[in-house]
Amino acid sequence: QVQLVESGGGSVQAGGSLRLSCAASGYIYSRLSVGWFRQAPGKEREGVAYIYLGGGITYYVDSVKGRFTISQDNAKNTVDLTMNSLKPEDTAMYYCVADATLRCRYGGCWRPSDFAYWGQGTQVTVSS
Repeated sequence: QVQLVESGGGSVQAGGSLRLSCAASGYIYSRLSVGWFRQAPGKEREGVAYIYLGGGITYYVDSVKGRFTISQDNAKNTVDLTMNSLKPEDTAMYYCVADATLRCRYGGCWRPSDFAYWGQGTQVTVSS
């Protein structure tokens, strides 16, 4: 069983930056793919980025490429999402997610059902 605890988030003006952090425990760290989904009011959940911790391979949705960076801190067993140049359309509840089956390590995991483990969510609000 994988436990995910999120921190970070908050409110910022457009163009600003925020960092989300996800602490993962309860499984072999190097076998996990950990990432972030988001859900805005009235919209479906959308995959944002994820990283395969065994190789440090990262994947991003097109709308955040060049603005968001996902990274791992092996000493702390955390995955961070650094969000720069934030836009009002980035406003959403952000969820940390994890897959422990290894099947996401080569990419292609963008459906909510691809990740069995979910955190509680943290709100990001970007004002114009």
